Amino acid sequence: MIAFITWYFLITLLGWMTFPLIFTLFPALVDRGYTLSRTAGLLIWGYIFWLFASLGIAQNDMGGILLALAVIIGISAFSLFNRQSQIANRKSEIVNFLKSNLPLILTTEILFLTAFAFLAFVRSANPELNGTERPMELAFINAILRSPTFPPQDPWLSGYAISYYYFGYVMTAMLARLSGIPGSMAHNLMTSLIFALGALGSYGILYNLLSSADHKTQNDKRHFSFNIPHYQSLLAPLFLLLISNFEALLEVLHSLGLFWAKNATGQYTSAIWTWLDMKELSSPPMEPFQLMPDRYLWWWRASRVIQDYDMAGNPLEVIDEFPFFSFLLGDLHPHVLAIPFSLLAIAAALHIFLGGWRGEIKLPWGASLHIGYTGFAFSALVLGGLAFLNTWDILIAAAMIVGAYIFWRVHEDGWNWGRLEDIFLLGLPLGVAAILLYLPFYLGFSSQAGGILPNLMYSTRGIHLWVMWGTLLIPILAYLIFFGLQSSDKEQANFRAKPNWRFGLLIGLGFTCLLWVFSWLIGWIGSITEPDFVRMFLDSQGMSPSELFTATSLRRLSHIASLLTLLGVLIPSIAYLFPRSGLPDAKYVTHERTLSQAEETEDILTVDRKLQSTNQFVFLLLTLGGILILAPEFVYLRDQFGYRINTIFKFYYQAWMLWSLAAAFSTAYLLQNLRGMKNTLVGLVISLVIFAGLLYPSLSLLTKTENFTPAFGFTLDDFDRIQRENPDEAAAIEFLRTVPNGVVVEAVGGSYTNYARISTYTGLQSVMGWSGHEAQWRGSYEPQGSRTEDITKLYTTTHWDEAQTILDQYNVRYVYIGILEYSSMSVKEEKFKNRLKPIFQQGTVVIYEVP
Repeated sequence: MIAFITWYFLITLLGWMTFPLIFTLFPALVDRGYTLSRTAGLLIWGYIFWLFASLGIAQNDMGGILLALAVIIGISAFSLFNRQSQIANRKSEIVNFLKSNLPLILTTEILFLTAFAFLAFVRSANPELNGTERPMELAFINAILRSPTFPPQDPWLSGYAISYYYFGYVMTAMLARLSGIPGSMAHNLMTSLIFALGALGSYGILYNLLSSADHKTQNDKRHFSFNIPHYQSLLAPLFLLLISNFEALLEVLHSLGLFWAKNATGQYTSAIWTWLDMKELSSPPMEPFQLMPDRYLWWWRASRVIQDYDMAGNPLEVIDEFPFFSFLLGDLHPHVLAIPFSLLAIAAALHIFLGGWRGEIKLPWGASLHIGYTGFAFSALVLGGLAFLNTWDILIAAAMIVGAYIFWRVHEDGWNWGRLEDIFLLGLPLGVAAILLYLPFYLGFSSQAGGILPNLMYSTRGIHLWVMWGTLLIPILAYLIFFGLQSSDKEQANFRAKPNWRFGLLIGLGFTCLLWVFSWLIGWIGSITEPDFVRMFLDSQGMSPSELFTATSLRRLSHIASLLTLLGVLIPSIAYLFPRSGLPDAKYVTHERTLSQAEETEDILTVDRKLQSTNQFVFLLLTLGGILILAPEFVYLRDQFGYRINTIFKFYYQAWMLWSLAAAFSTAYLLQNLRGMKNTLVGLVISLVIFAGLLYPSLSLLTKTENFTPAFGFTLDDFDRIQRENPDEAAAIEFLRTVPNGVVVEAVGGSYTNYARISTYTGLQSVMGWSGHEAQWRGSYEPQGSRTEDITKLYTTTHWDEAQTILDQYNVRYVYIGILEYSSMSVKEEKFKNRLKPIFQQGTVVIYEVP
């Protein structure tokens, strides 16, 4: 409880201290960045601390953290007092903002506390960090806490620095050190904090979107104004963080035994569940039937909705996580850590879209950027930070920012060839600046990604796409249909830009066909450049190239429903995003009208331009999200998995952020603009969708937390489990946390096991940890060399000279022997007893120190 309160006040104070800077940075947003101040403050603070520690300006200790905090406070104060003549005005401006926006301030503060407390409570009911990726994340946090400088030491490969996007773990370790808590508690608190910051960021984006369109005129009879209460902006965190896919609804129907019938032999069969083809749901439910799913790990299936098969019929698992699954699981992986900072990038794009950061930057070759230095620098800081947090996110964030800039330029200067020039004039310098700001990270970073491969045979079935995306698709499609009907309404035709359906069809269908052709083109190039690989692939499928083309084309045709669904979003979004013409001039529309009618029309046009601008940003979200979902149907990124499992995972997760914001806006838009029976019917449908989407968090939380009655009580510290299950090892870990830094050797085993547990909980470098993960991070097994075999020889040899050679080779300082070492190898401890000094011994554990 004390740790939770400490973190709450730390982040809240950080947000308040950063707000003067953020207030200055976001003048075009209605909330002036108040909902973003905590996230922006954490990003800037973490960046300054990491940069100082990387350049040797500061150490990775309390002094370095406080120095970085002092710098950000100084920057914020400078933004408040930068010119003596503006002190009073700037102060009064902020004070007036706070006074006039009390509902916003109160909603923001209540939302942050509620979201933070909610997930902290959930994590305290199941704080375990064993299994999945959590040991890796904990190892990084503890290794960063243990490293004197940056780059931090790799806990699972001695002699190397971390080769992974670790910025989020730097922030976690920063807060852990400042609050004086261990990494095993900081992990769960950071997961809760990310959830809360994600709630704030999404709320702020929707609030600014809705508020920017809130310019209702007294004589407006068309009801297009929002005039939104603050609570409607809460739809954004609802859709982003809580609403899940339809899989839980299927689990309930399956558990109730619906659509199952006994055949002549007394066995349950179901054509519907067999056709659905979702692994466990294809098998009959257990009797007696009940409402609550009780199959072991039933909640895991929601993150594995998409089913892939190769042409030989072999099933392949695909990861399609969404935010609530991640928070339920408790993984603090980069895709989770990046959530609030991705939202910060979207907010920056919205600010540019609304005309913020206007200015001019003269480029060396004579061209100009129509953006101020402040906006350019902040955008580069956010984009570079995203690449450091989760490298996959930088492309879509950059597309959002550059796209927003282009459409703002369109509003200012119209469509011409200069817009194509604008893409490169902003995109290239922004990308270079983002890399240069975080250059020390890239100098030591290597990746498993190795280009793009064609996805020739894996296509998503329409039913699987709807199970995954239906909770967002229904409000989005309803919004697109309604907006199209509004655009064709004769009464409003004079006031709205006309959707460019021809362009939407051309780009939507053309882009899809281009991806299909591109995938086969890559395959053809691969047959020339890597013939052995292609021949091996064809042999594994038992097909010739022509047979593969025919079979995969027929499969794609049989799964056409998914493409039609995606095109049903993409085509209208593009058509609305690139209208045939801008809004008409008021003088033309008001020809031969009375003065009062003309004034009313001027007001309506002003409102409509605001609405058109707001909706256009939503269409940008929908278009980019649709591209992210569509792309893995035809291509995937080359990695060690060998198929699209990781590409679907990363792309879908980013698309969920974009489409959840669009779904929240769509819901608010429909409920505000529909009247009478239409409003009632749409409200009923969306309510049912929300109910279905909330089934997963409601039921899975009860299962995961054992109905919030944990057997050993509530705690946020996973180390309590270690102390309970293995007190000897817990004591050894606590001892190693106090000793000087050095390399520890322990038993080596596979990923997702209990191996590497000593380096994970102490932050000391192990000679070898999870070898599979190290190969993923570094792109090959080469850096590991013969470490696994050497460690086995070290423990099992009876000859001291062999053991000493290995100890010297890896600069080992601590030799750890516990239950896992004895159970996994034939340990010959006598050589250590005769040559080394035991510095810790308790029960089944002994630790030797090498001189």
